[in-house]
Amino acid sequence: MRKTLLTATSLLALTLIACSDTSTKETSTKAPVDMQKTETLNVEMPSVDMPSIDNVLLAEFKGPYGGVPAFDKMQLKDIKPALEWGMAKNLKEVDAIANNAAAPTFENTILPMEKAGAELDRAFRYWGIWSSNMSSPEFRTIQGEMAPKISEFRSKITQNEKLFDRVKAVYESDAVKNMRPDQQRLVQLTYDGFARNGATLNAEDKARYAAINKRLSELHTKFANNVLADEEGYILYINEDQLSGLSDGYIKAAAATATDNDKDGQYAITNTRSSMSPFLTYSDERDLRQKVWETYYSRGDNGDEHDNNAIIAEILKLRDERVGLLGYDNYAQWRLENRMAGTPERALELMEAVWPAAIARVSEEVADMQAIADKEGADIKIAPWDYRYYAEKVRKDKYDLDSDEVKQYLQLDKLTDAMFYVAGELFNFNFTPVPEGSVSVFHPDVNVWEVTDKTTGENIGLWYLDPFARPGKRSGAWATTYRGHTSYDGVTNVLSSNNSNFVKTAPGEPVLISWDDANTFFHEFGHALHSLSGKAVYPGLNGGVRDYTEFQSQLLERWLSTDYVVENFLVHHETGKPMPAALRQKIKDAATFNQGFSTTEYLASALVDMRYHTTDPTDIDPDKFERETLESLGMPKEIVMRHRSPHFGHIFSGEGYSAGYYGYMWADVLTSDAAEAFKEAPDGFYDKDVAAKLVKYLFAPRNSMDPADAYRAFRGRDADIAPLMRDRGFPVPE
Repeated sequence: MRKTLLTATSLLALTLIACSDTSTKETSTKAPVDMQKTETLNVEMPSVDMPSIDNVLLAEFKGPYGGVPAFDKMQLKDIKPALEWGMAKNLKEVDAIANNAAAPTFENTILPMEKAGAELDRAFRYWGIWSSNMSSPEFRTIQGEMAPKISEFRSKITQNEKLFDRVKAVYESDAVKNMRPDQQRLVQLTYDGFARNGATLNAEDKARYAAINKRLSELHTKFANNVLADEEGYILYINEDQLSGLSDGYIKAAAATATDNDKDGQYAITNTRSSMSPFLTYSDERDLRQKVWETYYSRGDNGDEHDNNAIIAEILKLRDERVGLLGYDNYAQWRLENRMAGTPERALELMEAVWPAAIARVSEEVADMQAIADKEGADIKIAPWDYRYYAEKVRKDKYDLDSDEVKQYLQLDKLTDAMFYVAGELFNFNFTPVPEGSVSVFHPDVNVWEVTDKTTGENIGLWYLDPFARPGKRSGAWATTYRGHTSYDGVTNVLSSNNSNFVKTAPGEPVLISWDDANTFFHEFGHALHSLSGKAVYPGLNGGVRDYTEFQSQLLERWLSTDYVVENFLVHHETGKPMPAALRQKIKDAATFNQGFSTTEYLASALVDMRYHTTDPTDIDPDKFERETLESLGMPKEIVMRHRSPHFGHIFSGEGYSAGYYGYMWADVLTSDAAEAFKEAPDGFYDKDVAAKLVKYLFAPRNSMDPADAYRAFRGRDADIAPLMRDRGFPVPE
């Protein structure tokens, strides 16, 4: 999973962005924002009378580096009172802004809204750690109790009529024409955040809208916790005679996990992607591969207390009803209105242009696999639990490329150094480990680096890395920002983090990861660099448009295979020697290998997501809908969706990617096109001029510019689909 948690200093800004996403509508001028010429404003907040509370989760970040979260002092008992007090104060701040007797202006309405909710925003940084990195049954109880209260709180802001009237007055005023482009965009986004979330409805419909949001918050939380319960609750323990095909590193890690679970002498296969994928790739035990596959792809779909099908059906009905109140035909129409795609039809057009080539390639891949299975006398028909296993055999047969051989050169610490090198070359950043004990962390596995400007030594911020899987940590990989850059009320530095689920090795053993996992590691670091390089003036501009925010991270994946990185950082974990030229060439020759599988499993999920949200959900049966939709698409029977509906957290544990999972491919069109700009440059991927434009237009503005305008400023034109098709080895449409 590649997921970015977009944050803002103001919870109010976070609330509006999270509920409505962000807008790509045009401002009155197309001139790019010059981030170096923005003044620092002293924003006056209306005073509010609140009883004091001694709670570390609300307190200003203190200590070095502009202040850091007190992760060493966070206690679960503090989270509920922190949220309740923070929400109460935020609502009083909002009421004070709404009841200001002065005529509405940018300075007395929009800016105070940006600053409101600072304490609550800090509490939510800790909430996010418990939710994603350190979950427990005790936290999930609190989460279930607080989710509807948080939804009610958000509705009280978006349905505050006096506040909306002030925002609308600023939005419609002549003064907007004289504002800077980023200020115009902030006004636009703030207005849309209200209008698209029920502010214009009558009283009865507003009440229903709020009730739907409250119920959805409960369902999203329950969905996510059900998936986590199935990930934690299903561990397969195997014996020494069942290890055939598995690497020594995997075996040692599985033994360590079993020991941690009081199963000495056995080997634990956990129900996470980082454990499942290598097992399916290398295990010679077909029956066990089937068991691991079925367990993983049945998360949330076991007909028990953690089954998510009824929850999906209710979520879809409520989403459809809610956007119906706003006058939209379906949820996807509402969701995509302010994204780069604009409409469900445009998103489907892109996906359907790629789909035929993807499934055609699957047929070729399966034929190659079946030929090897027949040659070996396996007497099987390729099934989903065979795909990775026989794909690896085909890779070796066609390209003489052994993924496990490649893995010996992919050490986690060396890959981290490689990312730092790339960040130094493109962004002029330097990463230095912070002195031990100077910055608190929430788990011993977490490490922290200071990020500085290589030329001036100026502190940019901190980068936290939480690399390993553990109970209570959700699966996948993601980036989180604990504090973003702003300069409207004094300059703040950035606190950014990356989170992965690599299998922790036995003490003293190197952490070796797959080529795909290395790509994901670079991908998530791209999200962190997007945050660290941000120059947005206002918190409300520190987010992004969902089908654009994956672009920056997908682009950074390209640097993993650049010559300098391969020659200097991909060294053998035992000999220290660089990857041989012959092996490097094999990797390049196999660059488009297995694209049928990877493209089809992704697109199937994206297409089902879009169909869910453009279909009348009355009496919908998710299992049946998923099955029939895939059949209508001609889904190859040897492949399953990357995320089956009952554990599709991107779209059902929240609304960030709902009707938006297509965004990865939309962003990949931009990625492939932008990569060609580097290929065409004199110094390739390390060309300073192209890198400077990349930072100026595609990273630093964050959401201060319309994404389409930003991309055109970088490339000189709109993106073309042809580079994407070439990258995947598919025929280029005429």
